[in-house]
Amino acid sequence: MSNSAENAAVATAREFATSVIAPNAEHWERLGRVPYDAFERAGDAGLCGLMVPLAHGGRGLGVGGMAAVMETLSRACMNTAFALVVHNNLAAFIATFGEAAQIERYLDEMIRGRKVGAFLLTEPNAGSDAQAIETVAVPDGDGWRLSGDKAWISNAMSADVLSVYAQTEPGSGAKGIAAFLVDADADGIRQSDPYDLMRGHALGTGAFHFDGCRVTREQMILAPGAAFRGAMAGINTARINVAAMCCGMLRESLRIAVSYAGERQAFGRSTLEFQGLNWLLAEVATDLEAAAALTRDAIRCAERGDDPTLAAAHAKKFATRAAFDGVAECMQAMGAAGYDAAYPLARHLAAAKMAQFLDGTTQIQNVVIARALKTQYADL
Repeated sequence: MSNSAENAAVATAREFATSVIAPNAEHWERLGRVPYDAFERAGDAGLCGLMVPLAHGGRGLGVGGMAAVMETLSRACMNTAFALVVHNNLAAFIATFGEAAQIERYLDEMIRGRKVGAFLLTEPNAGSDAQAIETVAVPDGDGWRLSGDKAWISNAMSADVLSVYAQTEPGSGAKGIAAFLVDADADGIRQSDPYDLMRGHALGTGAFHFDGCRVTREQMILAPGAAFRGAMAGINTARINVAAMCCGMLRESLRIAVSYAGERQAFGRSTLEFQGLNWLLAEVATDLEAAAALTRDAIRCAERGDDPTLAAAHAKKFATRAAFDGVAECMQAMGAAGYDAAYPLARHLAAAKMAQFLDGTTQIQNVVIARALKTQYADL
């Protein structure tokens, strides 16, 4: 994809963040989801099919292009950006793996933001260990019946289209997991109330209970075995986007803190002139540049076709930590003003903490990195 296409998408994202997200972020937090009309406006702006090929009506961006868009949106609100990450990933998933009938049924409306997507892998007893999911697909004539529980689902409160992962051969682990496309209003599905979280309610996080929900062969998008590999590939992309979004929040927080400190006067001079404060923000700036470099490395790895698992783990681990610590330091540099709701820093701080759990905790990233120690670092 050309730089001009990516630049155009980023410019659109900048305008959308300024005119749509920033004025509404706190309202959506209280509402408990990104509303349908916001998805529709994102669709109208071309932000709901970012990685869908041009031939299917999307923008045709690569991993780097989408990450750049999400970094830009996150400067206003990471919760909204991540809701769009989940939606965009499912749209690209359907464009890549879907049969013609599945593409025809869902893709156009998803690209236009008229149907919202959600990814249903995590369960109450299977978060980081996704191979251990307990939702089952029991054969029923020419199809299956889905039974089980899904938890911590982003976009749960808005979703129309569900990508549901279920075990077709209990005890077989990853090789028995298949993926199905299911309408959220299908019989046999019960949606929970939204989760009551510290912050981040705009993500519309909730749960689904499946009680014999019938699906046909035409609804299977990936067969047993292939589905788990597809899910893991999607998670690597999501981790790269989480890292990019953390860079966006930290970049905006640093901009605000530097601007505020430059104007704030104390003892006859700008507070930015005090070494204790400007060194504090210098440390934040260094961490931002390091996080951005790790994110770019993961993007390059993915876009040249290499396995990005390790690079994505490094990027997500460091960027989420840098954002959480750095946003807090930016707030500190602003004094009590940093806690003022007129600024987005408190929202960014809570989102940065949430980012340490999304798509694999910091500890899971350490597991990935530790597995590579002998192969990647033993002969340095």
